[in-house]
Amino acid sequence: MGMKSHSFRQLQADRSLSKQNKPVDRFLEITDSALELTKLNQRVQSSEGENGAAVIFTGNVRLANEQTGLVGMSLEHYPGMTETQLNQIIDNAISRWHLTKVVISHRVGYLMAGEPIVFLGTAGLHRKECFESAEFIMDYLKNDATFWKKEHLVIDSISEERWVEAKQSDIDSIKRWQAN
Repeated sequence: MGMKSHSFRQLQADRSLSKQNKPVDRFLEITDSALELTKLNQRVQSSEGENGAAVIFTGNVRLANEQTGLVGMSLEHYPGMTETQLNQIIDNAISRWHLTKVVISHRVGYLMAGEPIVFLGTAGLHRKECFESAEFIMDYLKNDATFWKKEHLVIDSISEERWVEAKQSDIDSIKRWQAN
């Protein structure tokens, strides 16, 4: 898998053009630090009137899983490739919906149960395109971005680790976007 950075932090903020050829604020971060949800939320919500709606999604390490005993999760990624994939997903969303902002912050490293893994915010003129674009981005992030997850479990005082396999429901989720 190559060399692993323990303090990797990738920041990207730029302005792409939306469907209506207006600038789109975009921010992409992969970090081993705790997600700063308040700052990320403010980044999406700040507006000078260009946003009619914003949608915020935060994904967390679940305590309740199909497996009992989950205490944490380790996430790894392929630096450089993961950012390229996420940028392509953002580009595809911008080309489909009238967005003004897209913000993604994703954790890597060890996370305890209950900690946020991913923050996604989209803003645009109308709520429908914000909701749809957020679902689109998350569906493709789960399927196409190179993140590997390992669950850490304690069952009957015995520690176990296991890699998380792709779920069929996640694979099926992108079919609706391919039909449109």
